Amino acid sequence: MNDLATVSNVPEYSVSEISGAVKRTLETTFGRIRVRGELTEVKRYPSGHIYLSLKDEGGKIAGVVWKSAVARLGMQPENGVEVIATGRISAYGERSSYQLIIERMEFAGAGALLARIEMIRVRLAAEGLFDAERKMPLPVLPRVIGVVTSERGAVIQDIRTTIARRFPRQLLVWPVPVQGEGAAERIAEAIAGFDAIAEGGAVPRPDLLIVARGGGSLEDLMAFNEEIVVRAVAACRIPLISAVGHETDTTLIDFASDRRAPTPTAAAEMAIPARSDLVADIDHKGSRLISSVRRLLHEQHLALTRAERGLPDLPGLVGSARQRLDDRAERILLALPALVERRRSALIAVERRLPDPHRLVTMRRNGLDLLSHRLEACTHKAVARLRAGMERIAGRLTDAPLRASLREARAHLSGAAARLESASPLAILQRGYVLVTDPAGHPLTTAAAVKPHAKLQLHFGDGKVDAVAQGGPGRVRRSEAQEKLDL
Repeated sequence: MNDLATVSNVPEYSVSEISGAVKRTLETTFGRIRVRGELTEVKRYPSGHIYLSLKDEGGKIAGVVWKSAVARLGMQPENGVEVIATGRISAYGERSSYQLIIERMEFAGAGALLARIEMIRVRLAAEGLFDAERKMPLPVLPRVIGVVTSERGAVIQDIRTTIARRFPRQLLVWPVPVQGEGAAERIAEAIAGFDAIAEGGAVPRPDLLIVARGGGSLEDLMAFNEEIVVRAVAACRIPLISAVGHETDTTLIDFASDRRAPTPTAAAEMAIPARSDLVADIDHKGSRLISSVRRLLHEQHLALTRAERGLPDLPGLVGSARQRLDDRAERILLALPALVERRRSALIAVERRLPDPHRLVTMRRNGLDLLSHRLEACTHKAVARLRAGMERIAGRLTDAPLRASLREARAHLSGAAARLESASPLAILQRGYVLVTDPAGHPLTTAAAVKPHAKLQLHFGDGKVDAVAQGGPGRVRRSEAQEKLDL
């Protein structure tokens, strides 16, 4: 019974056989397919392979782009973009998973393209690449114009014809593919290449760039919506005009360029003014300038004429001024002596009213001597009154010790009075000495201080006498026999 239980007619497979069978079934059933979905989990590995996932509302499938297929993919995978991926289903046995081997990729209709363009526009606008402050003015008359466009087609011919008709200028054409795989990279390289040309080199540096393309569908114009192209335009240091598509077409390059033209022909007209318009404008401005100069000259002539009429007779003015100058000079010559004479008379009158200085000093000195004699007399009288009073007081006192003290004080007072009397200048002069002073009252203590013929005053005990020094030092004679005694 046990042997029968273990026997079964279900075939037995190994893990490798099952994995191989699943892989063969998938690859046979889904040989080459197109899968529509939204890109997610996009990641580029250092090996060059790109791993990603495609999802929709009901599921998700893993995908891989091998390094050899990346260049032919047709677009750059980005998260959030709806695409249609072309490839084949394969299984990866080691992880029991299946994946889509992607060989080609394209946007899933206009809606996906517009969503991707809007996503790029929002990101670049946040970086400030579309700010108006970054835009440069176009040159009025560029010497060299660089054109980035396809070398085949009507665009370059329209630009050449328009510029030759309006004002012939030197054109530098950098031919690039304007659609398809690798077109965006080539356009960005052309813009950066023009910007890298040095001034004064063998190849002239353009003064203006035109990036142009004819009309087409949204897919045809996608190269001009790529981020690499927009960044190249924003970084360009040469003023740039974008002319991509028709008037209703708008690409991201239009936001980053300095000016946008609706068509390539309009871009050429915007870049170069018409020669006839310039000549007419110059003629018009020249006529206005000549008219303005003539009007200005006429106004200045009228102003000069009016000023001339208002000017006085200059020779007559000079003659009158010269006559007034001569008159003033003569009056000055007559007025100065009269003025000096009047000032001299006034000074003499003032001098006559002034007192004699020597006489005034003598009167002051006599007054001082009089006060000195009066003070001395009052001092003697006061001392005598004090002495008499003390004697009267002493007579009334009977106390012997007090009387003795009074006698001692009287004796001390008498001695002090005697010393004061002996030290008095008047007492010295009473003994026959003479005090010699100059007229100002300063004492002369040495013979060398006396100059010949100097006026002197000799002070005696009873008065003073004026004298004049005769000869050198040591010989003094009395002057007039006039004595003036001070009381």
